Amino acid sequence: MNILVCGDIVGKSGRNVLRNLLPNLIKEKQIDFVIANGENAANGFGITKKICEELYSYGVDAITTGNHIWDQKEIIEHIENDKRLIRPCNYPKNTPGNGFGIFQLKNGSEVVVINLMCRLFMDPLDNPFESIDETLDILKSKFNNSIFFVDIHGESTSEKMALAHFIDGRVTGIVGTHTHVPTSDLQILEKGTFYQTDLGMCGDYDSVIGMKKEYSINRFTKKHLKSRLETADGEGTLCATLMQINAEDKKVVNFDQIILGGKLQKK
Repeated sequence: MNILVCGDIVGKSGRNVLRNLLPNLIKEKQIDFVIANGENAANGFGITKKICEELYSYGVDAITTGNHIWDQKEIIEHIENDKRLIRPCNYPKNTPGNGFGIFQLKNGSEVVVINLMCRLFMDPLDNPFESIDETLDILKSKFNNSIFFVDIHGESTSEKMALAHFIDGRVTGIVGTHTHVPTSDLQILEKGTFYQTDLGMCGDYDSVIGMKKEYSINRFTKKHLKSRLETADGEGTLCATLMQINAEDKKVVNFDQIILGGKLQKK
């Protein structure tokens, strides 16, 4: 079976490139399940109910998030009812929503999607190592024969890599999000888990990580100006990774980095 994981969707440019390219990509590559990180989908800051429904209509099956999940206040109520929208599992207990989602494919296979957030240069959440260990123990006791994917949302490559090696062999695949820059370190780790440090973003790469260049430059050169960043609105690039999974042992047997459209398109 084939699973596609898309990087952070940034603003309207990111949503548009999914609208334009994802449906055909699903047909062409015979994709069974699509995961996308949507925490920047609402003008770069959070996500709304309307945008969730928009992404589902394009073929997205599960939406992961990160540090911007609560930027749109309406999401606090919506996330309680939308089981396809997932927030990091290491938010404190009693936080609205769930840190994982369980999905059944047409062929009967189950996909467990877990969201996790790092702490280095990020919000001071619960320890991600302890949280993912506890979450996997609970889920593995009930869904041990399922496909497991983890979205690690974090700034530091070293923290992402350490977490990946920490749970190597316990999950099917691990992908990183948050930096909006695609890495080329796609690999199978020692104990059989697929890993990539960052998927990149679905958005306008004629920008500073999806934001208009002039606003970002001002933030560095005119520090007394605290102007709000705005998302770049040029042609978007879709950055994702496609994984082919063995239905019996739930391991990734083939993988391909997908970079389509816009300024960053692979030639």
